[in-house]
Formats: sequence, structure tokens, C-alpha cells
Amino acid sequence: MEYDGLFAERTMGIGTSAIREILKVVSKPGMVSLAGGIPAPSSFPIEIIKDLTQQVFETYGSAAFQYDLTEGFPPLRDALSGYLKKHRGIVAAADEILVASGSQGILDAVGKVFIGRGDFVAVEAPTYLGALQAFNPYEPNYIRLETDDNGLIPEALESALERWPLKFIYLVPSFQNPSGRTLSYDRRIEVARILKDRNSFLVEDDPYSLLRYRGEDIPPIKTLAPENVLYINTLSKVFAPGLRIGFCVAPEPVRKWLVIVKQGVDLHTSTLNQALAAEYLDGGYLDRHLPRILDIYGPRQEAMLKALDRYFPGRFKWSKPEGGMFLWAEGPNGLDMEKVYWKAISKNVAFVPGKFFYTDSNEGAETMRLNYTMADEPTIDRAVRILADVLCQEMRRL
Repeated sequence: MEYDGLFAERTMGIGTSAIREILKVVSKPGMVSLAGGIPAPSSFPIEIIKDLTQQVFETYGSAAFQYDLTEGFPPLRDALSGYLKKHRGIVAAADEILVASGSQGILDAVGKVFIGRGDFVAVEAPTYLGALQAFNPYEPNYIRLETDDNGLIPEALESALERWPLKFIYLVPSFQNPSGRTLSYDRRIEVARILKDRNSFLVEDDPYSLLRYRGEDIPPIKTLAPENVLYINTLSKVFAPGLRIGFCVAPEPVRKWLVIVKQGVDLHTSTLNQALAAEYLDGGYLDRHLPRILDIYGPRQEAMLKALDRYFPGRFKWSKPEGGMFLWAEGPNGLDMEKVYWKAISKNVAFVPGKFFYTDSNEGAETMRLNYTMADEPTIDRAVRILADVLCQEMRRL
């Protein structure tokens, strides 16, 4: 059987995840992973899952195992309405919320609804690789948006909108993946102004904002320009990623199409998982469990920042976020971090070379993403020291 002629032309632009391929070695015994953005298993509320399951059986009975609305399980949408108001300052009625199988499902739906071949989509440099994977099958042209330590530079957005007919802008404003950077409040106000003045649309991806260890919370851009923003969030980082509960708040004309697209993909997200999430939020479990998650991750981030100060070569700089799951480090020009990766792997330390987070494959060779959620503090210190030794050896060859 010859299969090549059967596949759609769009498959030519779809590749495997570079990160997932490069991280297959992370499962090697003894490997310390400073790589994948995976929540620590110790952060999962395992001890309450049995109680939550029993509550679901008693409250919903067989309804928890039945087909349900594409838009989402009504009790969960009600709970998410309260969650968004309390934790993110977003006022949204239950019927304005769409539940999906993880935020990745929403990103794919966004690509399907908005992007035609050759359409222009603006993304930060660097940006979240998962979004690029979701958008790539629809064959957009990416417009690079300049960033600095405070996130997106608003003037870069204004310039892009002047030059290109953008279908939408994609941003991760809080503790961005991969850089860890957060868009300042002043800049959010400016971005909101630009969106409204230019009649432009923003996809605001916000998976990490509750993972704040220091500083003051910053409101989402959605609160500043509600009609110009599709807001995406997830319970993966504050409940359990395996349940695949993502959700969004979108203006009605956009939400209508997202629902139609979802109907053709999976009909609806798991009813049982949504019921568990509804009980988790309504029962106050999140408010009690979140401090435990922060108590795990905060010291680990601090350990990594101290280790970078202690061991990394002087020609490096790195982000110093107040939360999230990642740090971003940049070395001198000429350093090839993919080569460094393989040498670090030989010493049982993994990270992600930063070039995979750029739409231009020639950019970011000297950068790396470091994750601190999966290793304890002593292990992080030891791994950063080993990584620093490898970097120093490579830099002597520059």
C-alpha cells in the first residue's frame, strides 16, 4: 500500500514536537530534568481525589458519565465564573465560558477558526512552542514581535499593525513560557489601547498567573479590553494536568465558532473530569491547595536563581520572574546551545535549547529555557553547577 498520495498538503507543514523529541532522553535513569514544563507530582491533590470522586457520585450520579454540552458541564462553568472573578478579576457569566480538553484544544480551535493559508499572526519572540504547533497546520505567516525584560514592547505591536493585516496577536503576558517574563501593568494598558484603537484581536494565554511567589498580581489584558480579547486559562497547573481541563472567555461571535469547531472534534470534554473540577472549585479545595503548590515551587525557583548567580559564567544573563515555571538564560553570540544540550545530557542534566521557541530557526541559538518545578532544591543546585561547567568548557572555544 502506498500512502503518500493520501495525505493532505497541510501535513507537509506539520512536524513532530522538537522539544518532545529532544527530551526523550530525559527518561534515562539518573537524568535531572530542568527541561519540560511539567508540574511536580507532589503538587497534585492526591489525598482529596477520593473525596472529590465520592462527591461527584453523590451529587451528579449517572450524569457525570453521560454526554453533555459542547460548551461545558454547567456546574463547572458556574464554578469557573466565580473562579475568574475572584482570581483574575474577569467578570464572565457561565454561558460566556467554553470548556475544552486542555488549553491546547482552544489553541487548535483558534487556528481553525481564524487562520487561512498565508494569513498573518503576530507572536512574541520567543513564544510558546505549543501555540506554534497548534497554528502551523493552518499555514500562517508569523510576524515577530520584539520583547525585552518587561515582555512585549508595545511600539513593536503598533508597528506590526501598521505594516500587516494581522488576524490576531498571541501573547502569554504572565510568567511567559519560555522566558518567564511578565508584561508590566503599564504596558498592558498600552496594549489594550492599541487593540481598541486598531480594532485588533488578541489571544491572551494565561496558564501560570496563579503561580506567583512574590510581588503583586497584575490584571489580565482581558479586563482592559474585553471585546478585543479571547482569554484562555487552564486548571492543569493548579489541579491536575491529566484531567485536561482548559477554558476560555471569548466575545460571543468568536465563541460561537469555537463551539462549532469543538463539536466536530470531540463533541465535549470529559464530563467526569469536568465534574471533578467543579467540585474542586466549589468545595474551596483550590483555595486551600494553592498555597501548598506555591510552597513547593517558590523555594525551587529561589534555589535556581541562587545557583545561577553562584555558578553561571559572567557573560550570561537570565530572567528573574516573580512566579511561573521557567527561567530564560542567554549566553554570548556564537554559543550553540543545542551542542551544549547534548554535552549536558552526557552528564545527566537536561534543559531545552531556546531556538525552538522562535519562528525564525536562525534565532536564539545562544538561549536556553530552564524549568525548576520537577527537582528539589539540592538537586537543582547540583544540576546548575554541572550545566555551568559544560557552558564554561564550550565558551572557551568561542
